[in-house]
Amino acid sequence: MRLDKYLKVSRIIKRRTIAKDLADDNRVFVNGKLAKPSTEVAVGNVIEIRFEHRHIKVEVTFLSDKILRSNPPMYELLDDKRIEKSE
Repeated sequence: MRLDKYLKVSRIIKRRTIAKDLADDNRVFVNGKLAKPSTEVAVGNVIEIRFEHRHIKVEVTFLSDKILRSNPPMYELLDDKRIEKSE
């Protein structure tokens, strides 16, 4: 599954276009390597996203093309750091 679609379907990011923009801005990494929106994601991959005020790291635990309540959790949160802005 494509990275941008996974981030949307897993509800880590609300919209696929935002996921694509983050990847295009070099703020998404898969297994420690810079990722493009079209990067293929597999179970066991570690995704790191660097938002402006927060960095999160998740492990992919399940893949599905659709958002269903019956699906198991699609990711496990490994790390969540708040980033303070220095003025």
